Amino acid sequence: MQAPTFREALRFWLKLGFISFGGPAGQIAVMHRELVEKKRWVEEERFLHALNFCMLLPGPEATQLATYCGWLLHGVRGGLAAGVLFVLPGAVALWGLSWIYVSYGAVPAVAAIFHGLKAAVLAIVLAAVLRVGRKALKNGVAWGLAAAAFAALAFLSAPFPAVVFGALAVGFFGGKIWPGAFGVRLENLGPKAGGADGALGITRPTTARIAGIGGALWFAPVIVAGLTQGWDGLYAQLGWFFSKAAVVTFGGAYAVLPYVGQQAVENYHWLGAPQMLDGLAFAETTPGPLILVLQFVGFLAGWQQPGAWSQLGAATLGAALTTWVTFVPTYLFILVGAPYVERLRDNVRLSAALAAVTAAVVGVILNLAVWFARHAIWPAGLGSAVDWFVVAVSVAAFAALHFGKAGLGWVVLAGGAAGWAWSVTG
Repeated sequence: MQAPTFREALRFWLKLGFISFGGPAGQIAVMHRELVEKKRWVEEERFLHALNFCMLLPGPEATQLATYCGWLLHGVRGGLAAGVLFVLPGAVALWGLSWIYVSYGAVPAVAAIFHGLKAAVLAIVLAAVLRVGRKALKNGVAWGLAAAAFAALAFLSAPFPAVVFGALAVGFFGGKIWPGAFGVRLENLGPKAGGADGALGITRPTTARIAGIGGALWFAPVIVAGLTQGWDGLYAQLGWFFSKAAVVTFGGAYAVLPYVGQQAVENYHWLGAPQMLDGLAFAETTPGPLILVLQFVGFLAGWQQPGAWSQLGAATLGAALTTWVTFVPTYLFILVGAPYVERLRDNVRLSAALAAVTAAVVGVILNLAVWFARHAIWPAGLGSAVDWFVVAVSVAAFAALHFGKAGLGWVVLAGGAAGWAWSVTG
C-alpha cells in the first residue's frame, strides 16, 4: 500500500466533499471505491474495521468514516482535514440554498438537477452493495447475518442501533466458540505497516489531551451564547439541543429526523413541518452528510427570530452554531476512539464482533438501496407511475460504474446534467 502525501490527500478529501451525494450508503460506496480499490491508500480489512466502529457511534457514520480514514493516513491533522472537507462544500451550498429558499421560495432548476442526481446515486449504491457484499460475505454465517439485518430493517422496522449492536453481540460471543465462522484468522490480526501505527511514523497527542481540547471547542460557543444572550436565548437553546442530539441519536439523518422534527417544530417552534421536509430535500440535493438538514433548522430559527441582528446575519449564526455542535463531537469520537480501536485489532473476540457487524452492514446498505430505489423509481409511492427517466439513467450509470469503470465524479456530474436537460426538453 502506497501512502499519499498530505497534499495529495487534501486534494482527494476536497474532491470527495463535492461528489459525496446520496446519503451514507452512497458516500461509503464512494470512499470504498476510491480509497480501497482505486488509490489503494487504505487496506480492505482496515476500511471495514473502521466502518464497523463508525456504525457503533452516534452521529453521521460516513463523516466519521472519512475522519477515521484521514486519521489512518496522517494522524490528527489528516482526520480533521478529511472530516472538515467532507462537510464544508455541502454546508456552504446548503447555506446558499437556504438563503434562496427564504428569499425567493423553491427553485425548479435545483429540483431538476437533483432528479438526475438521484438516478446516479441509486446506481452508486447498488454497485456498492455488490462490491462490499462480494468481499464481506465469505461464508454462510456472514450471509445469514446480512439477510437477518436486511429483514429486521425492511420488514420488522427494527431500530438501527438494535440491528448493529445485535450483530456485535452475535460476533462477540460467537467468536469465542467459533472464530473461523466470522472470518477471523489469527495470522491476520495485529497492526500492519502503512497505517496509523506503521510506516508513516505518526505521532499524536494523548487521547486525554484531545478529549480536553475537543470538549472545550465543542462547548465554547454555547457557553458564550448563554453568557451574552441568556441561557433561554435562541443560540444557547440551539447549542444545547443539537449538542444533545449529537450524542443520543444513532443511525444518521433518517433516525434523528423524527426526534429533531418533533422538538424543533412542536416544542421550540423554530420552523414548520413543511419547512422541515423542504430542508431534508435541500440536504439531499447538496453533497455531504444528510445530517446537514440540522443546519437548515438553525438557519430558519435565526431567520425567524433575528432579535437585534439582521435576518441573514442571525440565520447565518444559527446555521453555523448548529453545524458546529453537530460535527465537532463527530470528529472528537473518532480522534479519541480510533487509537484504541486500532490497538484492539489483535483481540479475537472483538475482531469477530466487528466482522459480524461488517456482514450486517451489507444488509443495512441493501436496505438503504431498496428504500432509495423505491422512492426514486416510484416517487408517488409503490403502485404509482414509474419514473422511467430515473430507471434509464440508473441503468446507464450502473453500467458505466460496474462495467466501464467510469469515475464517480463524472457519473455524478452526468446524472445532474441529464436531470437538467430532461427538465428543459420536457
